[in-house]
Amino acid sequence: MAPQVDHAALFAATPSPYLVLGPDLVIVDVNDAYLEVTGRTSEELIGQHLFTAYPDNPADPEADGVRNLDASLHRVLSTRRADTMALQKYDIPVPGRPGVFEERWWSPVNTPVLGPDGQVAWIIHRVEDVTAYIKAHRAAHPGLRLGVRLEETQALEAELYARARELQRLNEELRRAHAREREVAVTLQEAMLHVPDLAHHRHDVAVRYLPATGSLNICGDWYDVVDIAPDRLALAVGDVIGHGLQAAAVMGMLRSALSAAIRAQERPAQALEVLGLYARSVEGALGTTAVKAMVDTRSCLITYSTAGHPPAILAHSDGGYELLDQATDPPLGTRPQHVPRPQASVHYTRGDTLVLYTDGLIERRDEDIDVGLRRLAEAVTECARLGTEQLADTLLARLGVASGGRDDIALIVVRL
Repeated sequence: MAPQVDHAALFAATPSPYLVLGPDLVIVDVNDAYLEVTGRTSEELIGQHLFTAYPDNPADPEADGVRNLDASLHRVLSTRRADTMALQKYDIPVPGRPGVFEERWWSPVNTPVLGPDGQVAWIIHRVEDVTAYIKAHRAAHPGLRLGVRLEETQALEAELYARARELQRLNEELRRAHAREREVAVTLQEAMLHVPDLAHHRHDVAVRYLPATGSLNICGDWYDVVDIAPDRLALAVGDVIGHGLQAAAVMGMLRSALSAAIRAQERPAQALEVLGLYARSVEGALGTTAVKAMVDTRSCLITYSTAGHPPAILAHSDGGYELLDQATDPPLGTRPQHVPRPQASVHYTRGDTLVLYTDGLIERRDEDIDVGLRRLAEAVTECARLGTEQLADTLLARLGVASGGRDDIALIVVRL
């Protein structure tokens, strides 16, 4: 049996200086190495806002430590990824001497710690004090040891600092440019996923689309909702292999083709057969997965067919659930010859909830996909009393992808 590890003791004894912040940037913990390097006590720091404890040096008109560190911490909060800062001059108050600051140089790294909901619960702020390296040549006579004059050494130091500042500026410009590209991409993706018939289902249908973290919001997952008069509702989600503009273009063609096919064929299996034939002529479409379901609100019957896609979930109002996995077939275009696709039906009770999704919602690299499927099914049944909009958001949070995951996610939640 493995021995118990005292993580609090390990944190306290770690030789690198560490500060733990809440999402509000209030200091919640600090290790001994950090206290030693800053000359502060835990009582002075814990409970303080970071920039109250460590403001900019008012005697330095070019001080930008607060601005740069604040920007880094907010990048961590928004991206949920670690952020390594450039070499940073950030003077700190001298203990016992109000208003007096000491010159300090740091190499900071800010790392998120995620909570059960996938959001940032804490930020670990690790710093290495590199002041000694910067000031060594000023305190001694490096020309005697290194063969260079003091003036040249100071010039090299200034160049190092200037290049670090320039690198930081360029990184900020790249982030702003990336943000603008994402904004354009979001607008394009929303236009491609526009569903006019959703206006008739404001309270009983909710849809969500989240691109993979780090992508430009242009990806290959889709959802669709189509009213078929007089009392049927066609639902679909699909997943094109890959990311980027090419996958999005393929997605747009396949989504439109399936939306047209279901209006003409009305049987989900036949609609997927038509889509499979079409996929063979579209470069990049082979291997696409999809599920198509037709809800007959008069007879309370769901008819569905699946092409290599994770099963939809039908959560009953009495607390149980079932997987719609009785009509499964390979992804689009993977069979060498055309074969009719299977189709199955299941009755539902009014008040039940139907959930269709893409695999980005449940698939994780370090676990079997059935684990994620079971986690989703349990979340749907436990929260089935929520309205569809709130339920959709809750499912994303419960599965830890409220801000996006490693893969794209499309989701439809229907209150039957």
